[in-house]
Amino acid sequence: MGQVQNNLKESLQRFFGFSQFKGEQEAIINNILSGKNTFVIMPTGGGKSLCYQLPALISEGTAIIVSPLIALMKNQVDAMRHVSNNDDIAHFLNSSLSKADILKVKKDIQDGKTKMLYVAPESLTKLENIKFLTSVNISFFAIDEAHCISEWGHDFRPEYRRLREIFEKISNVPIVALTATATPKVQHDIQKNLNMLDATLYQSSFNRDNLYYEIRPKRDVEKEIIKYVKRHSGKSGIIYCLSRKKVEEISEVLQVNGIKALAYHAGLDSTTRAKHQDMFLMEDADIIVATIAFGMGIDKPDVRFVIHHDIPKSIESYYQETGRAGRDGGIGECIAFYSYKDIEKLEKFLQGKPITELEIGRQLLNEIVSYAETSVCRRKFILHYFGETFEEKNCNEQCDNCRNPLEKTEGEASVTNLLKAVTILEETQKAKHYCAFLSGNLTSDIKAYKHNLLPLFGVGKEFDEHFWNAVIRQVTLGGLLYKDVESFGILKLTDAGKAFLANPKSFKLLKQHDFSNTDDDDSIILGGKGGVFDERLYDLLIDLRKSIAKEMGVPPFVVFQEPSLKDMCFQYPIEIEELTNIQGVGVGKAQRYGEPFIALIANYVEDNEIERPQDMVVKSLINKSGLKVQLIQNIDRKLPLDDIANSQGKTFNELLDEIESIVASGTRVNINYYINTLLDLDNQNEIFECFNNANSDDLVTAYHELDGLYTEEELRLVRIRYMSEMAN
Repeated sequence: MGQVQNNLKESLQRFFGFSQFKGEQEAIINNILSGKNTFVIMPTGGGKSLCYQLPALISEGTAIIVSPLIALMKNQVDAMRHVSNNDDIAHFLNSSLSKADILKVKKDIQDGKTKMLYVAPESLTKLENIKFLTSVNISFFAIDEAHCISEWGHDFRPEYRRLREIFEKISNVPIVALTATATPKVQHDIQKNLNMLDATLYQSSFNRDNLYYEIRPKRDVEKEIIKYVKRHSGKSGIIYCLSRKKVEEISEVLQVNGIKALAYHAGLDSTTRAKHQDMFLMEDADIIVATIAFGMGIDKPDVRFVIHHDIPKSIESYYQETGRAGRDGGIGECIAFYSYKDIEKLEKFLQGKPITELEIGRQLLNEIVSYAETSVCRRKFILHYFGETFEEKNCNEQCDNCRNPLEKTEGEASVTNLLKAVTILEETQKAKHYCAFLSGNLTSDIKAYKHNLLPLFGVGKEFDEHFWNAVIRQVTLGGLLYKDVESFGILKLTDAGKAFLANPKSFKLLKQHDFSNTDDDDSIILGGKGGVFDERLYDLLIDLRKSIAKEMGVPPFVVFQEPSLKDMCFQYPIEIEELTNIQGVGVGKAQRYGEPFIALIANYVEDNEIERPQDMVVKSLINKSGLKVQLIQNIDRKLPLDDIANSQGKTFNELLDEIESIVASGTRVNINYYINTLLDLDNQNEIFECFNNANSDDLVTAYHELDGLYTEEELRLVRIRYMSEMAN
């Protein structure tokens, strides 16, 4: 390794301004300087980069650092130039450089000025680069984001698997592999592929005790995000989304609601991406809304929260992305929204992939589903996944499951049945199969294997597969079963599991979370529910509506429809302006009927000391007012409704939906000219009177009341006329 300065702490102070090393940094650096292969697994925020940067600065020659992203290389090089006040100290070599740039980089290396050369793996494979690097003094090779080597890693890159053969062509110097996330399987893969099973392993705990983990059902998600961000006004946060389209939508809706947010995804040009990243780092923007393209190497210490709009595809991804919160040791909240539909989307992405990749992808997805749905300590679950044991009492209520634990029930019989099932099926199946087997679900696989003929088939049929999945998760965490990674998650008994079967004992099971009631809608409509539904208030509003309707001689639904009353029981509007944020209530309707309702609600709120949802208006991103104005203008011009539907790219039913929502919110719309072409006046009056005497505006009731004489479309059209004339 050549002459090395002895006093590491002096170098640490001189280059980085720190007086003390963090964790095992000093031992790692000494190991590298002594010429040994080194494998560092250090969670995000632990000071991983310094482990190779400092030895590179004080060693003879140039250290080659393999890095997966051009943006990441640029950040690292800029940081190194900043600590040394010498632009030649670090360079990167990738496809973004011109020929003149490349010549300058090579000359600085030959002149001994450059201590670190960051390269993309693709650049290393070029013959001219290999030839050049063999002619200069290399101090060591470092591989950042080394999990890219393993197919089981969350960001596998085939070109990373060629690194060892390229290193051997260049120079026989030590290798340093570094990653923030590696399960035991990934760790072994990396060492084996790099032919460095002899490496000294330094593995820090994966526990980030300043992070709080919470999973929420995906209901009113955009509204929930806005409320959360407004409660943390002025704080830095990252919001991750699965698609570029969703990134754009969420960043826009945040901006509309007065929040300084910017979008970041691979579809933006590099200048915009760099500008947005810099604005976030310099605090010109509070929030970055991003796909996973954002984050590698982002070293902003004071990110106070990370929100996942969509659940990520693996626990490694989740761990790495949440790890960008609270790097300064301060508060970091990690909130993820979860629904079954997200998992279906991620499963679709796997279709058509090679069988091994498909199986690995499914297994990683199963683990993140287990994490999202588990009711045990989330910290314990994450650390168990990375091969680390953890007592949940040490979580200190830093996850939702420890802060608000679900009830426990005795599960000895269920656990015994599960372990017996694993035994009788000879430890050959994955979790999904056992869930179907125990609940008595006759799937195609169970029929094919004739497992339905076995005595234990359906032994737990009083419970559904969701329940059995929760049992499997808790029994695995309890150490009675383990998932065999090599066979993509086949369940096998541990010694403790065999002992339990021989001598069953009490095993407390936590009630599982229910994520069945989530929004399956991809739209970004931000009206509606804020908190818990208030049944008492609803009864009072129903009575008030009935008395007002009687006084005015109209059916109750003409005053306010039921969805509007229900929304009032969530939001507690006490001013006319607030009433216009209620579902189905426009300015006209609020002014015509609103006063007695807001007076009742105001008294109710005061008498019962109700804490209303945060006083804020969530403005909708999709501003349809332009289309609505155009629609109303076209109706005023008496254009045929089918022509209007075609011009707006809608079906006729979708157009009627739109007109109904306009009318329901209090705007009068006259479509008599169109109805007159379909129905004579007597028929219209018959339908009109039917609604006038009805208790609800239900179409099915009206259809039967009128002996099925009119089509659904005709009934809808006259109902629009009725609501427009009577309610508005």
